[in-house]
Amino acid sequence: MSPILVRPVREQLEHDRIIRLLQAKFRRRYEAAINPGNEQNAAIGAGTSALYPDLLLMSPDRGHKLQVIIEVETGESVNHLEALAQWAHFGRTRAAFHLYVPATMVDVARRLAEDNQIYVGEIWSYHIVGDQPRFTLVHRNRETPPAAKTAKVAKTVMAKTITATTATAKTATAKTAKATTTKTVKTAKTVKTGKKAKPAKRKR
Repeated sequence: MSPILVRPVREQLEHDRIIRLLQAKFRRRYEAAINPGNEQNAAIGAGTSALYPDLLLMSPDRGHKLQVIIEVETGESVNHLEALAQWAHFGRTRAAFHLYVPATMVDVARRLAEDNQIYVGEIWSYHIVGDQPRFTLVHRNRETPPAAKTAKVAKTVMAKTITATTATAKTATAKTAKATTTKTVKTAKTVKTGKKAKPAKRKR
């Protein structure tokens, strides 16, 4: 659902039909929630920062982890404002962001994503054949998503911190053990040296 665009009625109907077709397509693999038209059934974020993508695909297990965010655009909605208002936010999440655009708008969508440094995992084109839309994968991003990069860096930093802390602790323990051993040896030597010799027995 676009917060800044009012589509012509016919275009909106086609847009919502594609959303429902994609929901049916992915329902076997995911738990799919949709926000067609002005509906707000499932959101990412909360409060005033909540956004309502056209389609959210979640894992079917108990955790219902968000796996994929899908945004379906029409000819009218592939523009700079839409890219900044929605695509940029979706591209920063940990879920994969997939964009569906009309076949005639693929180059425009790709350029908008590149110019605004928006990470889009996949770009799909669609066109209507007879009464049915046909979907074609036209772009797959091979780079690591920004959110995944951040998580990886944080994990690496944490691992290095833990390693450094462990190494410091081991060094401190070793030094303490060495100091204790040295002190014990010195004490033993002192005790041994301080013993008086027993007087020799006189012969009768």
